[in-house]
Amino acid sequence: MLILGNTPGRCGADSPPRTASLRLLSLALLACALTGCASRPVNMPIDIADRREGYRSEGRAIRGSGSDTMVILAFSGGGTRAAAFSFGVLEELRRTEVVIKGQKARLLDEVDVVTGVSGGSFTALAYALHGEKLFDTYEKQFLKRDVQGELLARFLSPNYWPSLLSAGFGRSEMAAAYYDEILFGGATFGDLVGKPGPLAIASATDISTGSRLAFTQSDFDLLCSDLSKVPLSRAAAASSAVPFVLSPVTLNNYGGTCDYKPPSWVRAIIDPANRSRPAGRALQRYKEMQLFQDAENRPFIHLVDGGISDNLGMRSVLEGLEQIEVSRSINRNSRVDRLRRIVVIVVNSLSVPQTDWDKSERPPNDAVILLKATGVPIDRYSYEAVELLKDLINRWQTLRSLREASVFASGGNPSLGRATDVPDIELFAIDVSFEANPDPKEREYLNAAPTSFVLTDEQVDRLRAGAGTALRESSEFKRLLVDYATPPPPPRIMSPGFAR
Repeated sequence: MLILGNTPGRCGADSPPRTASLRLLSLALLACALTGCASRPVNMPIDIADRREGYRSEGRAIRGSGSDTMVILAFSGGGTRAAAFSFGVLEELRRTEVVIKGQKARLLDEVDVVTGVSGGSFTALAYALHGEKLFDTYEKQFLKRDVQGELLARFLSPNYWPSLLSAGFGRSEMAAAYYDEILFGGATFGDLVGKPGPLAIASATDISTGSRLAFTQSDFDLLCSDLSKVPLSRAAAASSAVPFVLSPVTLNNYGGTCDYKPPSWVRAIIDPANRSRPAGRALQRYKEMQLFQDAENRPFIHLVDGGISDNLGMRSVLEGLEQIEVSRSINRNSRVDRLRRIVVIVVNSLSVPQTDWDKSERPPNDAVILLKATGVPIDRYSYEAVELLKDLINRWQTLRSLREASVFASGGNPSLGRATDVPDIELFAIDVSFEANPDPKEREYLNAAPTSFVLTDEQVDRLRAGAGTALRESSEFKRLLVDYATPPPPPRIMSPGFAR
C-alpha cells in the first residue's frame, strides 16, 4: 500500500465515491479500514523567516567564469512536448562554447536560473538535481516513457483505491510518488541547497486567487513554511496538476506566524517618492504576497497547474526585472551592479494545431469548445509575456540613450536623473519556439505534437533537435555570441547630478 507523509489520514468515511460500483467502493473502504489510509504530506512550519537560509536566490553566487552575465531559462508548460523541447535547449547550450577572459566555457555553465511550469518543471527540477548525469538518463527515465499510461494504470488498479479514497490524498499525490520512483528518487529541496548548478524555480497556481506560488524558500516564507523537506516530486506534481485530470496539491498555510519582513523592493513600490513610474507587476505581486500571509482565513492553499497563472514561467522574470528597475537598493546591490548582461531564453512549447472548424456550418462539440476556451487565454498570455519582455528591453535602451545624450549630459538635473535611472545592463530576449524554426515542414510537425505525457520516440527526438535549431538560428542568440566575443566597454562616468 502506498503511504505518504507523516500524519495519519482519515479513512475515507466522508470521501466522495470515485467508482460507479458500490460493491467495489465497500471493498475499498474495508481495505482502508484494515490497512490504514494514505495521507497527503504535510509541509512543516518555520519559527523565523531568515533570508540567509533555505533554497532561494538570495546569497547564491552568479555562475560562470565571467560573473558579469546572468542567464535565465524560462521553460513553458505542455506535457512531455515541453519537457523534450526544453531539454533540447539544455543540450544545445551544452554544445555551445564562448570565450570568457581568454578561457573557453560552455554557455550551459553560465545559466543561473531555470524557471519551469507544468511539463517544463520536470526538466528544470531534474537538471538542478542530476546536473550532467541528466544528459545520460533523462531520455530513458522520462522523455521516452509512457508516463500517462503508467499513471492511468495506477489510478485504475484496485491496489491503489484505498489511497485514492482517503481524505486529503488525491491523484496528484499518487503521481508525485510515481515521479519519485522514475526521476527524483525522494530528493527534497533541502538536497538542492548548496548544490552547484542553477536555481530551479517550479511554479504552481493558487486556485483561490489565481496567484503564482513558486517552490522557493522566498515564497514559502510567505506561508511561514519549511521548503527544505518538500519533495521535488511534489513540486512537479503541483506545477502539472491539470484540473479535472489531476487533483490539486494542498499545502498547510502558517502565514503571519514567523515574523516575515518584506524585501527591500516592496518599500520602493509603496513609497511613490522612491520611484519614477508605477510598478504595476511588482505592485500586483506585493498584493498577492499579502494574501498568502493570511493563515487565519486561509489555513490551506490548494495548488493546480502553473500554466494557468503563467504558462511560460515568465512572470517571476518580469517582476524581478521591474524590481531591479524601481528599487534603487536592488539597483545598487553588488550582485546586480556588476552585471553587464541579463540573458532570458524563453523556451515556448506552445502548440496551436490547425483545425477545419471554419469550413463547417456546425461548430465543434461542447467538450472541444471547453478545452479551446481554457487554452486560448493561456496561449495569448504566453505571447504577451514575451512582448512585455521586449518592451522592457526597449524602454531600458531608450532611457539609457536619453541619459547619455548631450542635451542631458551637461545639465545634471536630478529629476531627469531619476527618470532615466535604469541599470547599465544589456538585456537579451531569445525566443525559442516552434515558430522560430526556419523549416516550415518541421514547424508543422512540431506544432502537431499533442499536450500529453506520452510521445513517440520520433516526436521526442525531433522536438529536441528542433529546439537546438531554433536557438542556433535566433538572431538575438547570434547577437549574444557576438557580444561575448566583444571586449567590455569602459565604465561610464556620469555627471554628478545624475543618480548613477
